[in-house]
Amino acid sequence: MWRMWQTFDPRRVLTALAVFLFALAILIHFILLSTDRYNWLDGASGAPAATAAVAAPASPA
Repeated sequence: MWRMWQTFDPRRVLTALAVFLFALAILIHFILLSTDRYNWLDGASGAPAATAAVAAPASPA
């Protein structure tokens, strides 16, 4: 393992890893914010689909 760190600069590798992980975290958060279910900034936009689709009983003709 120590030979790998002789080939690569540890500061550069750890900096690149930190930048990559930060960009990945930002990407995941923006994907979640674009959905209706996991958007925690706008809150619930309406009633859930299961309760909004209640059908009225058919009236006899």
